[in-house]
Amino acid sequence: SELWPIDLISYFTLAAYFNTGLAYFDTGPIKYIYFTILTFLYILILCANVLLIVIICMNRSLHEPMYLFLCSLFVNELYGSTGLFPFLLLQILSDIHTVSVPFCFLQIYCVHSYVCVQFLNLAVMSYDRYLAICYPLQYNTHMTTKKVTRFIAGTWLFPFLAIGFLVSLSFSLQLCGNIIDKVFCMNYSIVKLACSDTSVNNIYGLIYTVIIIIIPLILILFSYMKILKVCFSGSKQTRQKAVSTCTPHLVSLIIVSFGACFEILQSRFNMSSVPNMLRIFLSLYFLTCPPLFNPVLYGLNLSKIRNIYIRKTAHSTDARSD
Repeated sequence: SELWPIDLISYFTLAAYFNTGLAYFDTGPIKYIYFTILTFLYILILCANVLLIVIICMNRSLHEPMYLFLCSLFVNELYGSTGLFPFLLLQILSDIHTVSVPFCFLQIYCVHSYVCVQFLNLAVMSYDRYLAICYPLQYNTHMTTKKVTRFIAGTWLFPFLAIGFLVSLSFSLQLCGNIIDKVFCMNYSIVKLACSDTSVNNIYGLIYTVIIIIIPLILILFSYMKILKVCFSGSKQTRQKAVSTCTPHLVSLIIVSFGACFEILQSRFNMSSVPNMLRIFLSLYFLTCPPLFNPVLYGLNLSKIRNIYIRKTAHSTDARSD
């Protein structure tokens, strides 16, 4: 096969499961239904996450470590969904499903860094709950404002640097084609097009997966095992507090882990036995469901946020009636 340096390729063609005859969302008039549904979901995601960010930032009573970590999580949801939805909406309406090389790598950077920040943020949140429940008297000593700032900065800075290096490795590859078998750009889709040696990419990808996903998952599981141990040996009030604050974290973790695991399996193994539309849905799952469900989970389950929202809503209703 002819080797093409990436700088000689001007665009990639997106063809979701091209070898099966299903090219992207080329489903005639039905694409307008898809466009409407996804537009509604994106607007819902924007409104829900922005609302909770504003509530946390505007209320000094919520300027606590747990809510600051939540604010970081909601900002990341906006970041990840914006890296996907505008691009996806344009592609659905387009007749030619191509993407320029620079924009494809920008999307790879956004999507991968979103996933990294998500797992690291959940790991920090689990550590925060571990300290609050297992060491309540020492909590303020361990979780100072300076430490919270460092945790949030590290949660964002490390993924941005790590993914920057990942993208630079892929950008240096020699390719044999420019057809990506997905509905959006992912790093491994580029690596699979390579005719040059990809050993460094694969080794770094493995190290990156262990550091960004496996280690945070181990830390999260360890934290919740300790929390459960305290809950079973503690009072009823302790158990209620743990359940009310930890349940949203665990559900959020399950949602994002399921999506990330499917994406890793789909990239590495032959998933042709899975129906095409189901594969497309599950590919988009980890970029659509967490940004949509997390604001609902935390907004409804955490009493402080819920009470402030209800109070603000009631106040604005009374002001209008007056």
